[in-house]
Amino acid sequence: MSTPNHPHLDGLVAQAVSRAQKFPAALAMVYPCDALAMDAAQRILDSSLARPVLVGPHKGIAQAAEAAQVDLRHFELIDTGDHAPNAALQATGLARSGRVHALMKGSLHTDELMSAVVNKDTGLRGTTRISHAFVFDLPRYPKLLALADCVVNIAPDLKTKKDIVGNAIALLQKLGISQPKVGIVTAVETVNPAITATLDAQALVQMAQEGAWPGAIVEGPMGFDNAISAEAARIKKMNSQVAGDADLLIMPDLNAGNMLYKSFNYIGGGDCAGLVLGAAVPIVLTSRADSLQSRLASVALAVLALADSAQPSKGR
Repeated sequence: MSTPNHPHLDGLVAQAVSRAQKFPAALAMVYPCDALAMDAAQRILDSSLARPVLVGPHKGIAQAAEAAQVDLRHFELIDTGDHAPNAALQATGLARSGRVHALMKGSLHTDELMSAVVNKDTGLRGTTRISHAFVFDLPRYPKLLALADCVVNIAPDLKTKKDIVGNAIALLQKLGISQPKVGIVTAVETVNPAITATLDAQALVQMAQEGAWPGAIVEGPMGFDNAISAEAARIKKMNSQVAGDADLLIMPDLNAGNMLYKSFNYIGGGDCAGLVLGAAVPIVLTSRADSLQSRLASVALAVLALADSAQPSKGR
């Protein structure tokens, strides 16, 4: 089978490279102690997306660099010793001080990195709940499509969903989508008191109408078919500005979101960039199964998320 092209992700990377020429960002790669992580570091450097700063044990990173045929002399390396949680702790410290502007997970476990990020005393908590968003390039969809939250929040209540929506809308607006069209996805497109997600959707739409997210168009509850297909919405006699033209789909819980994102990738031929939002700096969480394009596009997303907030300065 041929590998699908993902031109929208390519465009995302090109947009970030252009941004990086004006505001070069330092990216802390936390515990990059396998060949995959070091290969990604080299490709990030070669693409001029960001300046990788390697944070972890010198010996382990050197072994990984040798396995990946990467010359360590091209990188700044901060030796933290062998303990992965210590690398995460030092990386968050670098971010708090402004020495790095974003984080990227290397070969440590996700919970080891995120435990350091959410630490109340030494972490990177922001003013909203931490959440995650994917941005997908799908062969049968005409533009990028974001999904949230498929990774972090397991069973979000209404308050958490409000932050998930706000974090994702803010990201899309930094990508240049000034009026994101948002569908709150549930099993059905009508409010049913027996399905809590439909009540949450109704409440989120009300928040949008009251000005919670200026510029965004928020509709729900919407079945997935209605959100993704204008024809499905027309057949069901729905009057919608979002149907068939959504920029962002908000999922009811992690189970639904996680299964949909994997279906997009493994059945739908899509690929995606992903980012942790709501922390003091953007955070890239990678999986060993991620494609190279996905890794680079995720870093691109982090670079673009810096716009209008923590812009890197040459003095740092």
